[in-house]
Amino acid sequence: MARARSEERRADILRATLEVIAERGYRGTTLGGVAERVGLTQQGLLHYFPSKEALLVAVLEERDQWDTGGGGRGRRGWRLELLTSLVEYNAMRPGMVQTFSALLGESVSEDHPAREFFTHRYDQVRGNMAAVLRDEFGDRLPGGLTPERAAPLLTAVMDGLQYQWLLDPESVDMPGAFRDFLALLRAGGPAPPS
Repeated sequence: MARARSEERRADILRATLEVIAERGYRGTTLGGVAERVGLTQQGLLHYFPSKEALLVAVLEERDQWDTGGGGRGRRGWRLELLTSLVEYNAMRPGMVQTFSALLGESVSEDHPAREFFTHRYDQVRGNMAAVLRDEFGDRLPGGLTPERAAPLLTAVMDGLQYQWLLDPESVDMPGAFRDFLALLRAGGPAPPS
């Protein structure tokens, strides 16, 4: 019973942290602000997460668990259609996408506590995307690229669409644009002139 309450409290803290980061960015987020949001003292929050950095990494790991359905499988074994479903799902949760994007942008500085997380994550994601592409196309995509060469492009499209959509959601149909990109991958040739 106490363990279940502790896990529930941790989940509440992670949700509150996502909200605060979405509102203030990582650098503007304080342990005190998160603690206040969940009705704890800062010392009480430190019982669950020993530092702001530990809390940040837990938030990022939790976000990846939500995206992949848990189980630690990452995106291995996924099909392109499931990636499309993930893009559609992200379009329904702008706060989460905004938080992830803000943290990703901030993490490019050398001293950011999430830099190692994102560096490792992108290495893993590129490998997982290559596996998805290999499952779909074999050793060569229709345009001649190997799955390993196309994986960073697929990853860049997914994340780049998120930034464009966050900036102008009325003009950018994130799921539609992703489906268009998949059509280009499947066709293998250059896009026709518009």
